[in-house]
Amino acid sequence: MDLINTIFDNVTFLMFSSIILSFLITYISIPTIVSVAKTKHLVDEPSGRTSHNGSIPTLGGIAIFAGILISLLIFIDLRLFSSIQYITPGLLILFFIGLKDDILSISWKKKLLGQIIAALIVILLGDIRITNLHGFFGVYEIGYLLSVLLSLFIFIVIINCFNLIDGIDGLSAGMGIIASIVLGVWFFIINNNQYFILSFGITGSLLAYFYFNVFSKKNKIFMGDTGALIIGFLIAVLIIEFNEYNIGLNSIYAIKSAPAVSIGILFVPLFDTLRVFIIRISRKKSPFHPDMEHLHHKLIKIGNSHFKATMILLGINILFIIIVYFLQGIGILKLTSIILILGLLLSLIPVFLARKKK
Repeated sequence: MDLINTIFDNVTFLMFSSIILSFLITYISIPTIVSVAKTKHLVDEPSGRTSHNGSIPTLGGIAIFAGILISLLIFIDLRLFSSIQYITPGLLILFFIGLKDDILSISWKKKLLGQIIAALIVILLGDIRITNLHGFFGVYEIGYLLSVLLSLFIFIVIINCFNLIDGIDGLSAGMGIIASIVLGVWFFIINNNQYFILSFGITGSLLAYFYFNVFSKKNKIFMGDTGALIIGFLIAVLIIEFNEYNIGLNSIYAIKSAPAVSIGILFVPLFDTLRVFIIRISRKKSPFHPDMEHLHHKLIKIGNSHFKATMILLGINILFIIIVYFLQGIGILKLTSIILILGLLLSLIPVFLARKKK
């Protein structure tokens, strides 16, 4: 028993074990899920808004969910991570909502209601919420009601960002991999064992899914709403806790301007969703009305493959992470302004090229 406790106290062991186990569970699960989905015809057929050929199963989220949850429950110390009892119900709610939508399709209003319920469970019961604005506009600690509302807004935004960018191979998963690695490394450095295990569990599961989604021909699969909702939910938890742990952190690893750095970590999903919502609202349409205005659609229109478009956007996101890291000392407002201006300029390039080609 002492030997087992010693092994599980080794943070390096935990880090690699959580990645490997979640990867293996997802990797082993996907071929079986693909086989069952094709047999039962639970697939996505080509249409006017899709650019894939053939019938592709949409139940990759099941494998992602299994990989993350099993890894989480095995390697996390439940005595030190009481929030897991609230994160798990939230995950289950989004899992079943996403699964129903992938199989039968449900309205965006019902999906939004499920997201709100899942988020409120971890906010109100798990106390995972934003309590401090780090001096943004001179505001630091905020009241409980504002804290709950702001945290709920962050959950809904991040969940839907990952759902909305899941339009080409590897993009949503790639963004999840980048965010979970960056946040996981930071939690690892500050010795927060529980959140770095969660982060690397996400990384391992998404790496396995990424392989099948991008490179596999025989067992190609989409994550569907199930996967996108789960990933968005967990990344929102990590982002909120990243901001909370940086409040008054007395360490050389403390991140200044944490809210602005958080935007940089999720730059492409956040900025692309914001610009698409503005475009749709300006055209007097619902912000959830599907169209072909996402940046990945523009990149494909000018002749890029799915893989190349994904790599371009992932590269841009990594670039913004580097920028916010080195400019974190200039202040939240200035850094956020720089991010938005650079984002606007970069987003105009594929739009301009698409129009020129047309």
